[in-house]
Amino acid sequence: MGKKRAIIVVIDSMGCGAMSDCNDFGDVPECNTLKNVCHFNNGLDVPVMEAMGLGNLGNFDGITKTSTPIAQYGILQEKSKGKDTTTGHWEIAGLVSEKPFATFPNGFPKELIDKFIEETKCGGILANIPASGTAIIEKLNNQHQTTKYPIIYTSADSVFQIALDTDLIPLETLYEWCKIARKILDEGNYNVARVIARPYKIIDGKPTRISKDRRDYSMAPPKKTVLDKYKDLGVKVIGIGKIEDIFSKAGITHAIHTGSNKEGLELTIKAIDGTLDLDSIKYRDANITDNSREIIFTNLVDTDMLFGHRNDAKGYGNAIEEIDDYLEKILPIITEDDLLIITADHGCDPTVEGTDHTREQVPVLYYSKNIEPKDLGTEQGFDTISKRIEAWLN
Repeated sequence: MGKKRAIIVVIDSMGCGAMSDCNDFGDVPECNTLKNVCHFNNGLDVPVMEAMGLGNLGNFDGITKTSTPIAQYGILQEKSKGKDTTTGHWEIAGLVSEKPFATFPNGFPKELIDKFIEETKCGGILANIPASGTAIIEKLNNQHQTTKYPIIYTSADSVFQIALDTDLIPLETLYEWCKIARKILDEGNYNVARVIARPYKIIDGKPTRISKDRRDYSMAPPKKTVLDKYKDLGVKVIGIGKIEDIFSKAGITHAIHTGSNKEGLELTIKAIDGTLDLDSIKYRDANITDNSREIIFTNLVDTDMLFGHRNDAKGYGNAIEEIDDYLEKILPIITEDDLLIITADHGCDPTVEGTDHTREQVPVLYYSKNIEPKDLGTEQGFDTISKRIEAWLN
């Protein structure tokens, strides 16, 4: 028997239907990211996920139902009170959040901003409102260039976002300011899920965000997750994309950031086929004593960040098709000792009003070389994934 591995790929925000409590989160019952993206694009070409049974989970234009699926497929409903990346990923890893993170529809309180200005010595800030990131940097860039003040904004999610031109203020300074913000928020019990560094540069005269240099500074998970369990057992836990940020490094032994889905998928293939240079991405505190098991956890953020939040249903569809193209390369290298899990963490329907996440259930596909295909139906809790991982690795 070879090494037992669980490989989780999160297609960020690819929800598949409104939860019954969506109104409580400011969403409409019509929100259904996958269905509406398929409809907008007159159908998607995703033959691999179609063969796995994705089309059996609903009526999605272009994704046909199959009577001979090659995977197990189902729908997961979120137990946690939220519709954000942190909440969704934590629940996938077994941590259910009963209390929603705090949001700031009127901007952050004065005492918080004053403390941030004092501790960072940044001199002042711009904005302090909920906003679309691309719109706010375009609107305030001239003021930013003149004052050198960071642009601070939030959204319907629990995020404290700091944007600045890294040709004006160094990237290292932005990261340092984010760490200071994280400390202030934690010490003040503000219950904010993430501080996000939003670096940009002026390219061809236009402020352009630099995705590869984005960093998320999450609240540390309040309890241990399935990732901690296996890290503590000396197992490799490899985070690809923003996974290490989402878990505030907890439960991760190796981590590598990505600038695009393409890069994340290529790194995932390398992690699976054994060609990823693990020594260069290993944490110093990682103590690997068990080489018989492994977890690979990838987040593919483009669907959410580049297309969902920007109401770009065309781009969203293209991104799903690109992921499916890579799955054509991934499935053949999955062995009977590997469990491949494809899922999502929330919705972000680009076809409904607004630019924020949507409270949705998510698809889940399980594939291994000799898996018994079946319909898993609708299950309560993204944490069924963590239970499945434990059952697989134990």
